[in-house]
Amino acid sequence: MNRKNLLPDYFLDITQDLCPMTFVKARLQIEKMNQGEVLQIRLLGDEPLKNVPDSLTELGHLIVALDRERPDGDLYTLLVEKK
Repeated sequence: MNRKNLLPDYFLDITQDLCPMTFVKARLQIEKMNQGEVLQIRLLGDEPLKNVPDSLTELGHLIVALDRERPDGDLYTLLVEKK
């Protein structure tokens, strides 16, 4: 994360994608990043909500935050730091 202004370094919207493409796109973006940079991922639904954070954690990256965008919805924002 850009520590000075607390903003993510990259943004990826995978709300229109289905598994396994949600993880594939997230992994491809992470691979382009430098260690310590943060990716904000916008995702939709239960399957990506489970699979994307779990898979990125298995690769050794740090889940910084996972927040629901609306209390009554299934739209989420995930922050991942590349390790």
